[in-house]
Amino acid sequence: MSKKPLILGIESSCDETAASLITESEQGLPIVLSNIVSSQVEIHKDFGGVVPELAARSHIEKIDLIVQKAISESGRKINEIDAIACTAGPGLIVCLSVGLSFAKTFASIINKPFIAVNHLEGHALSPKINSLLDYPYLLLLISGGHSQYLDVQNLGKYKRLGTTIDDALGEAFDKTAKLLGVEFPGGPQIEILAKQGNPEKYDLPKPIFNKGGCNLSFAGLKTAVLKIAKNIETEQEKFDLAASFQKTIEKILSKKTKIAFEQFEKNKTLKKKVFVVAGGVAANKKIRSMLIKLCEEKNYESIFPPIDLCGDNAAMIGMVGLERFKLKQFNDLDYPAKPRWPLDEKASFLKGAGVKL
Repeated sequence: MSKKPLILGIESSCDETAASLITESEQGLPIVLSNIVSSQVEIHKDFGGVVPELAARSHIEKIDLIVQKAISESGRKINEIDAIACTAGPGLIVCLSVGLSFAKTFASIINKPFIAVNHLEGHALSPKINSLLDYPYLLLLISGGHSQYLDVQNLGKYKRLGTTIDDALGEAFDKTAKLLGVEFPGGPQIEILAKQGNPEKYDLPKPIFNKGGCNLSFAGLKTAVLKIAKNIETEQEKFDLAASFQKTIEKILSKKTKIAFEQFEKNKTLKKKVFVVAGGVAANKKIRSMLIKLCEEKNYESIFPPIDLCGDNAAMIGMVGLERFKLKQFNDLDYPAKPRWPLDEKASFLKGAGVKL
C-alpha cells in the first residue's frame, strides 16, 4: 500500500488562526485528520470590525500552539508531513505575513515543499472535502471580502463571469447588522432576526438588478438600510428591516444566478450541470434553500461545503495543497504575500465608483 500525501494547511488571511492536517484514502478521497480554527471575535468586537494590527498580533501569539494542536489531534508525527500549504493571499498583508513566515520556516526546518495557496481557491475547492466534484463547475463565492461567479474549469484555471462592483455580500450583511445594533460579527444574526420580521415591510433597492450581467452591487442597498435604520423605534421594525434585507438579497442572487447559469452554459457541452456555493455567506440557510430550489428548477446539481467549512479554515487550504502536491506544483520560500490576488488574473478590475456596466 503506497503512502498517501500528508499536508499541513495554515490559514491567517484575516481574523482566524487555523491549521489542519489532510490526507486521502486509497480511493483518492480527502480525509481531514484535524482542523483547528481559533477565532478573534472577542478581540475585535468592541471595534465593530477587524483591526489589522490586533489581528496580526493575535496570529503571532497563537499560530505555534494552533499548529501543534492540529498535529497532535491528527494522530500523526511531524516527520510524516509531506508539504506545508499556506494562504499567501488575498487578505490583510500583516496577517498573511505571519502565516507565511511560520509556514516557510516550518518547511525549511523539516526540509519539505512549500505551497502558496490562494485563499479564494481554498473556498473554490472546499466542497471537494465532502463530495465527488468534477470540473467544470459554476462557483458562487460569497464571503466577507468577495462576491463573484466563476467558471471553474480546472485546478488553477478560472474564468470570472461576474463580481461585486462595491461591497461584498458578507460585508453588506455585517454592515446591516451593525446598523441594527448587532455586535460584530453580526452578519449571521441577520438571518435569526429576519425570522421574526415581515419581509414585505420595506421596499429596498436592488442595484444593477436589470443590467450588468451577473455582476453585483450592494452599496446602494446598504445606504437605504442606513436611512431606514435611523428612524427605527421598535424591535419589530428592526426585525422587519432584517427580513426585508434578507428577502432583497435572495431576489438579487436568484436573478443574477439565472444569468450566470446562461453564461456558464454558453459555448460548451456539459455532461452534468453543477453549481457550487462557497464562502462564509454560504452558511446562510435561507440563501441555501433558495439556491437549491433554483437549481432544481434549472436542472443543476447544487453543492455546498459543510457549514463548518464555509468560513475561513485551514482544511480548505490543505485541500488545495493536496491537489497541488500531487501535481508537484511547489513554490520557492521567497514567495510574497499578495493582498490582492484574483482567481482570474485576466479579468478587469471592477471595484470602485464610476464603474461602467
